[in-house]
Amino acid sequence: MTGDYGTTFPRLRDAAGQVWQDYTHHAFVERLRDGTLPRKAFLGYLVQDYIFLIHFARAWALAVTKADALEEMRACAATVDALVNGEISLHVKTCAAEGLSEAELFTAAEHPANLAYTRYVMDAGHSGNFIDLIAALAPCVMGYGEIGARLAADVYPDHPYGDWITTYAGEDYQQVCRDAGALFDGAVLRRLGDAPESTPGWQRISQRFTTATRLEVAFWDMGLSFAD
Repeated sequence: MTGDYGTTFPRLRDAAGQVWQDYTHHAFVERLRDGTLPRKAFLGYLVQDYIFLIHFARAWALAVTKADALEEMRACAATVDALVNGEISLHVKTCAAEGLSEAELFTAAEHPANLAYTRYVMDAGHSGNFIDLIAALAPCVMGYGEIGARLAADVYPDHPYGDWITTYAGEDYQQVCRDAGALFDGAVLRRLGDAPESTPGWQRISQRFTTATRLEVAFWDMGLSFAD
């Protein structure tokens, strides 16, 4: 499922251990898969994910300034465009159908779990280098690709979350994951060489990746809390 997301991502995913399973097979995800997730929980999550994507786009914009090569700058700028003009539109469309305007989304109060995650990613970029930032961004990009690809097999006619699932399972998003994987591989090769796991920098980016994955688990926890 993830063989075409590059070589760096699978190694960091495996190093994260159980926390990756906790993220990609979270109860929120499993209830998305079988369609039993309360709509209140899904909409609460979507509002917060809209806010998250705003910060995520800013983080990818920061990556442009951290890049050491023109191809890195181009890849990160393209990701900003895809987020701002692509993925966010799904949230706006879904919430509009429920009576929530984009202005309401943009001004919604930010949940503490959202604050923790997005500020951690931005701090990784401000205090670290390019691969610190990409390592903190990668769990979201590739994790949603894995989740979408796995859940797609369970989409049935009139599935309440079919649009969400097929967005992340679709070829456009899967290409985003492949491109991000290639960017990550190239960035690691450029900065850590062809034996990155033998360098001090590898342990640092592994910790970045695992911490961001833990914050993804907390984000799903937040989503379920909206059903209470």
